[in-house]
Amino acid sequence: MAISISVVLLLLILAVVFLRNGALKLSHAVVCVLLGFYLASTSMAPTIHSGLTATADVVSSLRP
Repeated sequence: MAISISVVLLLLILAVVFLRNGALKLSHAVVCVLLGFYLASTSMAPTIHSGLTATADVVSSLRP
């Protein structure tokens, strides 16, 4: 739960930065958001979730 909230906040910050720089148009951001909502309701959602969880586990186990 905490990881997904962190990812959402990170993506939101990146989207705002891109919007402010002009590299991302508002219409592109809306399409990305809609794609995320549609992906969350498909059968691919558990696969995406487990992939993100595995990636977060690998990153959290790294020691600098």
